[in-house]
Amino acid sequence: MRVFRLLLMLLLVTSAARAEAVAARVNVLYSQEDTRSPRVAVIYAEADAAVDAGLGAMIAGMERSPGIEVVRMQVAASPDAGLPPLALARRIGGPPLLVAAAEEPIAVLYPDIGEPYRSVIATIIEGIEKEAPNRITRFAIGGSFDAQDLSSELKRQKVRVVIALGRNGLRAASSIDKDIAVVAGGIVSASGEETARGTVLSLAPDPALLFSRLKLLAPRSRRVFVAYEPRQNAWLIELARDAAKAHGLQLIALPASDIKGAAEHYRKFFADADPQRDALWLPQDTITANESTILPLVLQESWTKGIAVFSSSAPHVQRGVLFALYPNNAELGRKLAASALDAAAGSPPAPSVLPLRDVLAAVNTRTARRLGIDASEREFDLVFPQ
Repeated sequence: MRVFRLLLMLLLVTSAARAEAVAARVNVLYSQEDTRSPRVAVIYAEADAAVDAGLGAMIAGMERSPGIEVVRMQVAASPDAGLPPLALARRIGGPPLLVAAAEEPIAVLYPDIGEPYRSVIATIIEGIEKEAPNRITRFAIGGSFDAQDLSSELKRQKVRVVIALGRNGLRAASSIDKDIAVVAGGIVSASGEETARGTVLSLAPDPALLFSRLKLLAPRSRRVFVAYEPRQNAWLIELARDAAKAHGLQLIALPASDIKGAAEHYRKFFADADPQRDALWLPQDTITANESTILPLVLQESWTKGIAVFSSSAPHVQRGVLFALYPNNAELGRKLAASALDAAAGSPPAPSVLPLRDVLAAVNTRTARRLGIDASEREFDLVFPQ
């Protein structure tokens, strides 16, 4: 099926030449972000077509524009509207072109939790509201909520798209009317059932960005070792395999279902690791990057052996990991809002989990010196020790 973007327009133009110019401008704007030809729906009232012989010529002017596919959408005007819309616009001096956009609210379902996560969620929502001003309505979701009441309120407010943040938000979104599109964020991974409703923008940094940063700091690296719990990160490891090849790296990815198995993987890695060629990646994983058991082991061994360790979690850098990429929460909010606006305009979000590309970078300069790495602080957003 050919993918296309539907641009909804109300054509209020004065000539066929003007229509051609409008169509050309649409094509230019569209080509700046997509190589596919746009499909433009021209919406007009049947009453206007009956009384204005020039309307057909105007639309034909758009149809003659190369690279534009025009779909005529004739609608019936309200019987009590008086003059047809085009005639009325001309009488009152209406603009030559009005771009119609749905103004229904976009609901944000966010977890009602304490610090430090409350501040993170607040920053994401700020980004959402900057991208979609005056469109956002908030719903705090606690540990328990009434799904029926939530659905009724969304219907009353004519919500057609929701942004679900965190596990509570995603759980709430899974309980609402299936006709409401869902864009989710603020979580690391999601099951197939959770992604069936729409796109999940993960908090897990794109492996391609991590590997790019590794090659910048330690260009002699040739192998990357990672232990992962499959239910949490199998999807991310699949992306990492392709990203590693693209960066000239061999990815050694070993699954671990429990902390004991993960610890054994790490012991074998450090016993055989080559400090000149090998590096270790700690993903966001409650098993293989366990804060109380695994992380102390990894930090001690990497310091002793001189192995570069990088992470998907900024707090790890404070404890001694060389570098990490972490979410730019405001930009993540903007990205979530952009996806929601696309859904509101008629482009439903595809069921998928996408890695985080709006990232910031943290570095531990003490660890860098230990490894003989020149880490310019100007290249990082957060530097430890502070």
